[in-house]
Amino acid sequence: MIGLFLGNRNLPKLIIKSLNKKKIKYFIIDLTSKNIFKKNKNSYFINIGKFGKILNLIKEKKCKNVIFAGNIDKPKISQLKLDLKGVYYIPRIIKASKKGDAAILKELIKILSENKVSVLKLNKFNPELTLKKGTYTKIKPTLIEKKEIKLGIDVLKKTNSYDHIQALVVRNKKVIAIEKSSGTHAMLSSIKKTKNKNGFLIKLPKKNQDLRADLPTIGFETIKNCKRIGLKGIILKSEKNIVLDKTKIINFSDKNKMILDII
Repeated sequence: MIGLFLGNRNLPKLIIKSLNKKKIKYFIIDLTSKNIFKKNKNSYFINIGKFGKILNLIKEKKCKNVIFAGNIDKPKISQLKLDLKGVYYIPRIIKASKKGDAAILKELIKILSENKVSVLKLNKFNPELTLKKGTYTKIKPTLIEKKEIKLGIDVLKKTNSYDHIQALVVRNKKVIAIEKSSGTHAMLSSIKKTKNKNGFLIKLPKKNQDLRADLPTIGFETIKNCKRIGLKGIILKSEKNIVLDKTKIINFSDKNKMILDII
C-alpha cells in the first residue's frame, strides 16, 4: 500500500494513472485547498495540522512508503486546526517555513521517517517523466550558447538551498530574470518579447534539494511561454526534472527551431 500526499497540477494524476495501471494499491492524503481528489474513493481530505490523524491513517492502512507530488501550497499556520500530534510537531514546521517551501518538505519527510515511514522518489512509478542526458531536439546549443548556459548554471549553484529559486533566464550573456516564489510561469511572463530568438530558460534542482519530493517540473505551457518571449530553448538536469507532455514539447521545439537540452 502506497500513501500519496498530493497537491495541485497534473503530476498527481499521472502517478494515480500509473498505479492504477500497475494495479498497485494506494490511498490519497489530499493536501489541496479545494479537495480536488474527492471523487476518488481512496482519498482523505486532511489538513497538514492533523498529524495524529494522518499518522493513524498510515498505520491503519499498514503503509510503509509514501510519495509527495504536486504543488503543495505553503500552509497558513494560524488557520490550521491542530490535533495533539499537530501541536507537538507544528513548531518544527513553523521554524522550517521561515526558510522556504523546500525546508517544509524536508521537515515533513523527517517527521515521517521518525515514525518509520519512508518517502519514495516521486517518479518511482513514472520513470518516463524524467529524461537522461542529451539533446532531444534537432538543433543543439552552439559553443557560444553553451558558455551562456554555463553562466546561468553557475548563478543557480550559488543560490540558497532553501529559497524558491529553481530557474532563471539567460540572454545576451546576462541573467535577465530569476524565479521567485510566484514560480516559473510568472518569471517568464515578466520578460519582454524579442524578435530574434536567443537565450535560455535554465531550470535545475536547488542545492541540497530533497529530490524524493521536489523535482523541478516543466510542461507544454512552459515551452510555449519560452517561444512567446523569444527564447531559444530549455535546459534541464539529467533525471532530476519532471517533463510533462514530453512528446508535445519535443515536437513543438523542432517545429519552432528551439532546443531541449538535458545536461
